[in-house]
Amino acid sequence: MPRCMPEPYRIKMVEPLRMTTREYRQQCLDRAHYNTFLLDADDVYIDLLTDSGTGAMSDRQWGALMQGDEAYAGSRSFEHMCESIREVMGYSLIIPTHQGRGAEHLFFQNFIQPGDILPMNMYFTTTRAHLELAGGEFRDIICDEAHDSQSDFRWKGNVDLDKLDGLVEHYGSARVRAISMAPDVNMAGGQPFSMANLREVRAYCLERGIKVFLDVTRIAENAWFIHHLEPGYEQFSIKEIIREICSYSDGAWMSSKKDGLVNMGGFLAFMPGEEELFAKCRSQVVVYEGLHTYGGMSGRDMEALAVGLREVCDDDYLSCRHSQLELLHGLLLKAGVPLVHPCGGHGVFVDAKAFLPHLDQDEFPAQALAAEIYLEGGVRGMERGNVSADRDPVTGRNRRPRLELVRLTIPRRVYTESHLEYVAETVIEVFARRDQIRGLKMTWEPEKLRFFQAQFEPLPAERQLSAAEGMSASAG
Repeated sequence: MPRCMPEPYRIKMVEPLRMTTREYRQQCLDRAHYNTFLLDADDVYIDLLTDSGTGAMSDRQWGALMQGDEAYAGSRSFEHMCESIREVMGYSLIIPTHQGRGAEHLFFQNFIQPGDILPMNMYFTTTRAHLELAGGEFRDIICDEAHDSQSDFRWKGNVDLDKLDGLVEHYGSARVRAISMAPDVNMAGGQPFSMANLREVRAYCLERGIKVFLDVTRIAENAWFIHHLEPGYEQFSIKEIIREICSYSDGAWMSSKKDGLVNMGGFLAFMPGEEELFAKCRSQVVVYEGLHTYGGMSGRDMEALAVGLREVCDDDYLSCRHSQLELLHGLLLKAGVPLVHPCGGHGVFVDAKAFLPHLDQDEFPAQALAAEIYLEGGVRGMERGNVSADRDPVTGRNRRPRLELVRLTIPRRVYTESHLEYVAETVIEVFARRDQIRGLKMTWEPEKLRFFQAQFEPLPAERQLSAAEGMSASAG
């Protein structure tokens, strides 16, 4: 059984947690319409909903907060943040935003033209939403292994170059003007790409005049896999690997709430040669976010990010984080709980299709399982499946992705080994009564990104929803 390596830090402050009763949690689920996003945080015992902005900052980051320059224009904190981004990633043209989706909005509104095809190594929810709002179309070019939860292939984040080449041959580089790649692919279970694959993708694109843009939200975690598992990178530091990853791109966006180790912030950044696109995006940041020297961030946020980007390059920290993931993955695996293999970089992903094989995918098994895990022990995870995939805009039907997952995301520097053991015990208890779990019916959904706000109710015990009913459920 894997054990966690000791945390490379000491605890200076604690936040009390409150355990509730099963009866109380049932009331909470009813009020939240069986959507874990709609639960009050005070009613959650261990919160694994997301690793976005939920990490613990270091003493150096808290000290940096006190040095924040809140000047409206020309803040020195902005310069400190830019220095850190240039040092760690190598990007020189930088636009601050309030978080990652602010950067996505600026990029897609200024780069994508109606009818553009943007291939990605699997979709991410907000990225695809901004792409489609700008008139573009998503195409999945991730390797086939990424869609197989039981495949042990280590580099499930890799691009399938044959798929990419097929799109370019069919649509031409006039429509396939760029591709987007994400390290530590979220919807695939936190799976990394290899440096070798990225290098091949870059060479292919350069030959055809195609741009490469990265979502570097979890770039340090992908760099950790490369450092420890990809031959030839054992002697490279995490920072050196991050710099090499970014060197194969024309630009990137980041939700700094993950590998920036901060509670709020993001940025859009470009390499030299992208001055025109940079200027267009920077002119619009003033409209949608704030002045170009703070975007949607305070000076305090920018100072904390300047420190966090350097701290995340610490191999001891990253190794400890991964050992926590391996611990939880190993405990669940030993109990027979079906999981995404191999263990990813930011969470443990439960295969809800295999966990609840008696439920049709339009009965939202991952949503139902996330609710049951909360009901059992106050542990909050989230759905990554049919709900997150939204509806096909042409047919109106649920997209029914091959992966129907519950994500148990580990916040950075927050929980201990005993917390994760409790999480494992909770999931195992639910697994023991899995045959009794009912599916859900969606009763209301917003037009975009429905997983955040959609509402559900349990199906009657004597009848499960048919696939046809699930497909025709009306949008609210």
